[in-house]
Amino acid sequence: MQVFLVGGAVRDKLLNLNSKDKDWVIVGSSPDEILSKGYIQVGQDFPVFLHPNTQEEYALARTERKQGEGYTGFICDSSDSVTLEEDLIRRDLTINAMAQAKNGTLIDPYGGQKDLDKKLLRHVSAAFTEDPLRVLRVARFAARFKHLGFSIAAETLELMKQITNAGELDHLVAERVCQETTRALGEASPQTFFEVLRKVGALNVLFPEIDALFGIPQPEKHHPEIDCGIHTMMVLEQASKLSENTAIRFACLTHDLGKALSDPANLPHHYGHEKVGLKQIKALCKRFRFPNNFKELALLVCEYHTHIHKALELKPQTCLKVLKQCDAFRRHERFEAILTCAKADSRGRTGFETINYPQADYFLELLKNAQAIQAKHLVKQGYKGQELGEKIDLERLEAIRNTPKPEI
Repeated sequence: MQVFLVGGAVRDKLLNLNSKDKDWVIVGSSPDEILSKGYIQVGQDFPVFLHPNTQEEYALARTERKQGEGYTGFICDSSDSVTLEEDLIRRDLTINAMAQAKNGTLIDPYGGQKDLDKKLLRHVSAAFTEDPLRVLRVARFAARFKHLGFSIAAETLELMKQITNAGELDHLVAERVCQETTRALGEASPQTFFEVLRKVGALNVLFPEIDALFGIPQPEKHHPEIDCGIHTMMVLEQASKLSENTAIRFACLTHDLGKALSDPANLPHHYGHEKVGLKQIKALCKRFRFPNNFKELALLVCEYHTHIHKALELKPQTCLKVLKQCDAFRRHERFEAILTCAKADSRGRTGFETINYPQADYFLELLKNAQAIQAKHLVKQGYKGQELGEKIDLERLEAIRNTPKPEI
């Protein structure tokens, strides 16, 4: 029985990065032997065990043979005759197909270290095409390592296109697409994930609502980048600089979906795109079962981001309406997230990447002043029921009216 550290932990060690998880492979053993040492079995499709002390995952070395469609159609062999090299060759990228022995020796049969030096994401073998989930995984690694200068090998991009063209992505289950996308949104350069998917034709298959934005024009005066799809990627990039919150990044990704449905006769203008986009977001979230907090924030950002952009021009009544519709009085943190998305939208334009955004601070000041109106004081004055609600609105309106606007 031999134990090896494998995958991301080895890769990250060579890149001098901190690795959250450690995965281990056991060669030359059986489930019975591992269980006898106190390990706890957790894997259902193939034997995976938790170490009794560290709780780290240990898997028996295994081979996989494709027999069906999608990413689940595999027959696994985890017998004690499977070698480490046979286990590593089934992995997606060469940089993830390295192992380290307990004495520190690096086992690298497929050139992972060389590809790390070249900053190249390259598939291990032709078996790469057997698992369609790898299209998303490679796009996610591209998003993770873009800031380090990594790129995808041309031959790997070609295989990703082949998987897409073969219709294999249609067999991915919603939860896995959601999981990979959510993880990609948390990477250093989340926009790269969607750019890669578009390059291999997968964006149109999985996220047609986003793909449809590319090629749609906007007024050059406000959007020098012109293209709605390019703008969306720029907004997502700005969001990643402003926040690590994946719900915020998702809302930025989807804030302009309605523009793809604008009347061609009105282009480059997009009248009413804020309302039109709501249906698109609901469909996208339902299809891939994104979390409710993603959907709720995305819908509010879609509907109200232009209101926030125009904060300094709005009537006090409209400002109060935005605060109430966004439930800002009860959900202060979420309202701040909405403002962060609006700021990312404003900065996601060519030449505007570092622009000041006083609208966010102004709306926070309006909220603070309006929130200072206490219902209990009005109750003491005899107000109750509908009268009380109306009086609170009047007092809040006055507080908003008396809030000075910032000088630009």
